Formats: sequence, structure tokens, C-alpha cells
Amino acid sequence: MRIYNTLTKQKELFKPIEEGKIKMYVCGPTVYNLIHIGNARPMIVFDTFRRYMEYRGYEVQYVSNFTDVDDKIIKKANEEGVSSEEISTRYIAECKKDMEGMNIEPATVHPQATLEIEGMIDMIQTLMDKGYAYEKNGTVYYRTRKFKGYGKLSHKNIDDLESGHRDESHALKVSGADEKEDPLDFVLWKPKKEGEPFWVSPWSEGRPGWHIECSVMSKRYLGKTIDIHAGGEDLVFPHHENEIAQSEAANDAPFANYWMHNAFLNINNKKMSKSLGNFFTVRDIAEEYDLQVLRFFMLSAHYRNPLNFSRDLMESAKNSLDRIVTAVSTLKEYLANASDSPATEEEKAVLKQAADLEKKFDDAMDDDLNTADAISAIFELVKLANSNATAESTAEFITGLKDEIQTLAGVLGLDVEKKEELLDSDIENLIAERQQARKDKNFARADEIRDELLNKGIVLEDTREGVRWKRA
Repeated sequence: MRIYNTLTKQKELFKPIEEGKIKMYVCGPTVYNLIHIGNARPMIVFDTFRRYMEYRGYEVQYVSNFTDVDDKIIKKANEEGVSSEEISTRYIAECKKDMEGMNIEPATVHPQATLEIEGMIDMIQTLMDKGYAYEKNGTVYYRTRKFKGYGKLSHKNIDDLESGHRDESHALKVSGADEKEDPLDFVLWKPKKEGEPFWVSPWSEGRPGWHIECSVMSKRYLGKTIDIHAGGEDLVFPHHENEIAQSEAANDAPFANYWMHNAFLNINNKKMSKSLGNFFTVRDIAEEYDLQVLRFFMLSAHYRNPLNFSRDLMESAKNSLDRIVTAVSTLKEYLANASDSPATEEEKAVLKQAADLEKKFDDAMDDDLNTADAISAIFELVKLANSNATAESTAEFITGLKDEIQTLAGVLGLDVEKKEELLDSDIENLIAERQQARKDKNFARADEIRDELLNKGIVLEDTREGVRWKRA
């Protein structure tokens, strides 16, 4: 397999550190609200990479964190008058629900920053002992200029970076607000402010900077050097650049051999933002579409190409996915009454074509995870099945085509089994049970019913007049 490596700006043949095993770290979300569809893209892309590598026989150690201490979490907690821990616990649970809806496999480990503070303090101390970090009034900074390779991932020149900081740093120095030795130095530890969560360290009661969190969690669960580090392209600088500086200075070893980054998601050709009113959470999308449609949509373009989200494109993705689901459903109907006699010579020739299309799928995925071309290979399989399978076909032939389509769709994390439609009466009964559960204050069961209905394409809306429902 060839992977585009952000570090070298070229496609490289993938060679794991250990034969047959892959150590992979993917930066996860900051949990202060429901995840949005921009968060969903790296989740889906790198889950698909993992699935493909497992399909090819690799054992993948896949670590993806939750950032559960952050200014945004603290702000949300203060607004609601609850603890930061309550906010992060709530939104980790909600994130996991959305991930399940998008058919994202749980990571081997989902570390949480707040449970790894001791390791962060240890790494910061190592960096101080080596002269890569210094403390001023309880804040610990990283000496960016001391790390010789700074800028190698983002391909930025450190002197160009400094000229961009010069005016800002002069103003800060005049006001006395900046204690850094160099404007490019970044924070490893910061003292608490009133009402903030904090941990005791040798420098102050406070909390870690964002960048040190991932360096420590990656090292703890995967070791000093990993095969692949991945995330959205917005993380290349400064987050991933700073991770390299910290990890390589502390560990005296390369941090990651391959860096993979997905491109941005735009909404109707504009950057997603709350101020433009084009901000969508995954939960918003789930109210209109099965989240398998969102997954299909995300994989219909190459991960390194910017992706434009629109209603029209989602409708197109829904129709495309339906074509695959319908083909599989038709094959299952044929299979119910198919003869057990061996495949005919003509059928064997078609199954050979199907095997060739599997190779086409593999070749696309081996070319830097080209899911768009991989999906094209699945559609060619669907066309082959629709053109050749009939009620008179042998079971061996139908099973061969059906298994081929389902296997390759499964590698992309797409469930192409037709979901049984609930009868209106079944839906009404479940809604009544949910209402009773809420009266009994059994909110866990009420949420369970809502999720069960959502998984079957039924969206509930609680209104003053009662509960309304519609099919997604």
C-alpha cells in the first residue's frame, strides 16, 4: 500500500515497524458539545483505513483520544453551573452514540486527557531537564527554537513564523503580558484561574497545554515511535508540529513514520460556521438520514480532497447506497429458492469477473485509500449482479456475488443489509412505552427506545402537542 505522507509530501510505500502490526494514533474531538460533521470526516476516513488494513491481515492498535479538559469545556460548564467533568462525561457518551450510528469501530483504547496528567507532568519535567522547557510564574513553555527540526511537518520556515509573530509579541512585551523567551514558544503547563479544574504539579496548580496531551497518550499506549499519526489538516500546524517537537525531544526517537491528514469539509461551498448558519451536528443529519448515508457521502471523495456538503449531494449519496442495498436484497430473494447444483461455466466466468473487480477495489484502496474508486468497483459488481443473476441462477453463483458485494462494502464500514421497516402500530407502541418510561423517570430506557427507532430510520420530535414521528 502507498500512503501520502504529509512529512515528505509524497506517496510512500507503507512499511510497518513490526511485520503484520500497525500502531496508529488519531486525534479525537474536544468534548464540549455534540460532534459536528467536520469532526465526523476524520473519524470515518481513518476508521475505514483501519478496517482495510485489518481486511488485509494486519493487527491494528488504534488509539483515538478524547480531549476532556479545555477552555471550551470549562466555559460550557460555567454556563450550565456544573463541573467540567459532568460536561465531558456527557459529551463523550453522546459522541460514542454518534460514532456507533456512523458504524465506527471503537478504538483499541480511547484515552482521556484528564486520566493521563501524571504522564504529562513526567514528560514536561523531562523536557525541562533537557533544556527544552522553562518555567515562568507557574507557566511552563517549550523552547521551540531549540528543536532543530521544527517546521518539518508543516514545511514552514521558523524565521518566517517569527516575522509573523513580531508585532504581536512586541505589544505583549510592552504590556508585560508576555513572559516567553521567544514569541514562538508554546505552553506545556498553565496555572489555574479561579473556578477552573486543576492538578498539582511542581510548577503550579494548573493543567496541561493541549499539545502535550497527545504526545503523552500516544507514547503510553503505542510506544515512542508509531507507524501512523492522523487527523484533520487543520491539526498539521501548530498541533502536530508541536507534538513532534515535544515527543522527539523527550524520547530521543522519531515520533511517527507516516502522517495522514484529511482535507476540510465545506457546506454549500462555504466554510462551516455557526455565524453563517451552516453548522450541522451529526445528530442534525441523523434526523433526516440514516448515518450510513453520511458515511457513504464522506467516502465518495478522496480523503485528501476538500469535500462539499449539500442536501443534493446527500440525496445522491442516499440513492447510490440504496442501489447497493437493493442489489443485495434482490440476491437474497433469489437465494431463498436457488438450486444447490454447482455453478455453470457461464456463471463461473462471471464470478471470475467479480474476483477481478475485487482486485480493482484493493488496488484503489492500496493507492492512498482511494475510496471513491473503491466505491466505483462496488458499483461495477452491483451492475454485474443485476445483469447476470436471476431466479434460475445457482445458489453457489448468487452467494458468490452477494458475499463479494457485502464483503467489500463492509471494508468501507457500509452495512448493505436492508433494514426491516417497522409497522406504524409497532412505532406507536414503542413511543407509548417511551412515554411511560419517562413518566417512571427511567430515562435510560427512554433513550434506548429513541435510539432503537432512530437505527430503524424513525425520527422522533417532542412537541407541546405530543410526540411526532417520521421516517428518515
